[in-house]
Amino acid sequence: MDVGACRVIRDLTLLFEISQTLEESLDLRHILRQALKQMVRSMTLRRGAVTIVNRATQELAVEEVGETAVSGQGVSSGPRGRELLQWVIDTGKPLTIANVAADERFAKGQEPHAAAFAALSFLCVPIRSGQRILGTLSVERASSLGENFDRDLRMLAIIASVIAQAVSLRQLAEERIAELRDENDRLQEQIHNHYKPGNMVGSSSAMQSVYNHIEHVSNSKTTVLIRGESGVGKELVAHALHCGSPRHAKAFVKVNCAALPESIVESELFGHEKGAFTGAIAMRKGRFELADGGTLFLDEIGDLTPATQVKLLRVLQEHEFERVGSQTTQRCDVRVIAATSRDLERLMEEGAFRADLYYRLNVFPIYVPPLRERKSDMLLLADYFVEKYSKENSKGILRISTAAIDLMMMYHWPGNVRELQNCIERAVLLCQGDAIQAHHLPPTLQAADPSEKPSSGTLETAVAALEHEMIVAALKETHGNMAAAARQLGVSERIMGLRVKRYGVGIDRFKM
Repeated sequence: MDVGACRVIRDLTLLFEISQTLEESLDLRHILRQALKQMVRSMTLRRGAVTIVNRATQELAVEEVGETAVSGQGVSSGPRGRELLQWVIDTGKPLTIANVAADERFAKGQEPHAAAFAALSFLCVPIRSGQRILGTLSVERASSLGENFDRDLRMLAIIASVIAQAVSLRQLAEERIAELRDENDRLQEQIHNHYKPGNMVGSSSAMQSVYNHIEHVSNSKTTVLIRGESGVGKELVAHALHCGSPRHAKAFVKVNCAALPESIVESELFGHEKGAFTGAIAMRKGRFELADGGTLFLDEIGDLTPATQVKLLRVLQEHEFERVGSQTTQRCDVRVIAATSRDLERLMEEGAFRADLYYRLNVFPIYVPPLRERKSDMLLLADYFVEKYSKENSKGILRISTAAIDLMMMYHWPGNVRELQNCIERAVLLCQGDAIQAHHLPPTLQAADPSEKPSSGTLETAVAALEHEMIVAALKETHGNMAAAARQLGVSERIMGLRVKRYGVGIDRFKM
């Protein structure tokens, strides 16, 4: 075989090895290191080097160097060599120096270690991706008189195109990683800066709207009217508004207007003087005076009497009032937050609630959704109450069983969060293990399972609920294996199948 054929085989073998290296890893340094080692060995080089342009700084950086054991200072590492590399990058043209020592740019006194370049050739080609120059591939080899470098330049150009693929992939990956990192930082900042009151639980879209309203209005003096059914947590919203306001260091005074008898509601709100009425043995400050500089929360505002509504309207407009039995006007700086579960619009039509007071209170309404409209928050709330009451009662309850969760999710919760809280507290007290089961929940929830047949007695209902729960628990533990679940419960597979069909239990959801 002649020399030319051997050289062709050598070049093809080298290209195959470098291509294999490219497929093995996306680690650029590994690819360059392996490619240069293969080039130095196969092409009988003294040194090979890859220089990549830093896209951020546009400066040169030698990524990897491959060399023989006897190699010393490289051509590309010196000042003149760096100038040559920059020329290749700027022009996009290959460079050939047949004898580095004889080249005027490397004459003695102009380049350190110039003597080491005796009888040394230097070849450099650009690493190109499309029209963009990514860097250079350079080699140093022993020079031969009259040698033609065209074949070596073509080989280097092919290898440079292979390296360009690896560099482009790396740069694309780095750009994508940087984009993802920036996106992650942005999302983390949004999460960090996203307002959520510390005293409230829930992440549903309905509650996010409530949080958004609280964030926008808490820092102002604006009167807020909180609307929502009984038990949704209107007082928590009011407290969050107070804590997020500049008045948070002052008093937060609560008044349940529905709980005060009509005869004393005025005294409770505005105070009274000594002797103002029977039993008034001393002067007493009202809630407005006690809340001076802070926040007054008027719960169930729709239950105020018409006479008290008139006086309340004056306080809201003029910020002044008189104690019962006094002629002296008192001034106060109080932010009023009102709440109601009643239909104020209907009360206005009936003449039971003043329209002017309604419009004075309804400056910034906040609607708190009922629990049935935020079912996605159910488990968050339930887990919160389980942890709270388990700690209060020194119990080690860790979770809520699947059957109990199913019952809670099917129930309509007319009492809202307050009812859920009471149910969980009861269940915690009844639970003797580490998990709340369906039979620990109140009977009102037991009857909520539509898979149960209507029964005439509570015993049948309770037994059916317990049977359903045990079947679900067994299927969950055996990952939907009917036979294993039947053995665990001590029944035949036929009985197990009948019970599963009766209660409409889908076993597919338990299979892994």
